[in-house]
Amino acid sequence: MIDSQLKPCGVVSPRVSAAFFAVPREAFVAAGRRGLAYVDAPQPLKPGRELLAPLSLGLLVEHAEIQPNDKVLIVGTGSGYSAAIVSQLSNSVVALESDSELAAEARDNLAAYAEVRVVEGPLEKGWAEAAPYSLILIDGAVEELPVELIAQLAEGGRLLAIVVGSDGVSRAAKGIRRAGLLPLEPFAEAPGAVLPSFGKAPAFQF
Repeated sequence: MIDSQLKPCGVVSPRVSAAFFAVPREAFVAAGRRGLAYVDAPQPLKPGRELLAPLSLGLLVEHAEIQPNDKVLIVGTGSGYSAAIVSQLSNSVVALESDSELAAEARDNLAAYAEVRVVEGPLEKGWAEAAPYSLILIDGAVEELPVELIAQLAEGGRLLAIVVGSDGVSRAAKGIRRAGLLPLEPFAEAPGAVLPSFGKAPAFQF
């Protein structure tokens, strides 16, 4: 996975490669799909939720430039794979999940990862209790970013997400909060399912 999927597509940081090498992806997929854990494709967790394809997550983590002293919020951690990866790079990770079954699964999967705290609540509201964060990583795609989530990012902090553009194409994007604003700059195409509560509100029709 690292040599054939991540490195040829720009995920080249030795620290990021080591993080992916250290975490067994098969431990975070459904039991019946463990033989498919390392294919370059998303893995379904339950209806409407998935584990990102390795390259999609790899691009987000590579461009996040995570440091040990970063305080990280992961939004939509699912079964906990992204949190396990990020915990190899940061000493403080809050993994937020809205689905009770997935949150319980993430707690079990991450029991040995001391740097990670799994919390349960609405994804779009973030986790204000531990804010501000120097990094927010959204483990999935978004069409819109809630203001409440942006407010939990420290000045100069980074946010990484897969953003669905007006053309319908999903792209990994990075934003740095400055003067309260968070412009997102896409840097690579990356597939991902839109997380609950991160879709665009339907336009008003007469």
